[in-house]
Amino acid sequence: MSFLLNVIWLLLAGFWLAVGYALAGIIMCILIVTIPFGMQAFKLAGYALWPFGRHVERRPTAGAPSFIGNVLWFLLAGWWLALMHVITGVALAITIIGIPLAVANFKLVPMALVPFGREIVADRDVPRAGPQPQAY
Repeated sequence: MSFLLNVIWLLLAGFWLAVGYALAGIIMCILIVTIPFGMQAFKLAGYALWPFGRHVERRPTAGAPSFIGNVLWFLLAGWWLALMHVITGVALAITIIGIPLAVANFKLVPMALVPFGREIVADRDVPRAGPQPQAY
């Protein structure tokens, strides 16, 4: 099911959102000081291109550098990248088929605003809830 949603996402919103992130990454990589922000933008471009089957988790080791990075990211690119998600989400929510894609778009807004201190994890890499087998 996630493959089908990703294909529909790619056709309706994902390609253009990924282009926006890639453009932000290229602009930030031109300036030497903002290369870490450019790398983050490229990581988010991949996530915006193919989001279903993956999710975002907070890194417990993130501290003050992530906070400072998030403040700078918000000022440089975060607000307009999040605005792209909101506009695309509202446009997708108009149709019945687009509602799940609109919900996914709105879920990407926090990641667009403050991406540092978070990581993208595949759903298959997350341990299942319930009793874990014990090694003796």
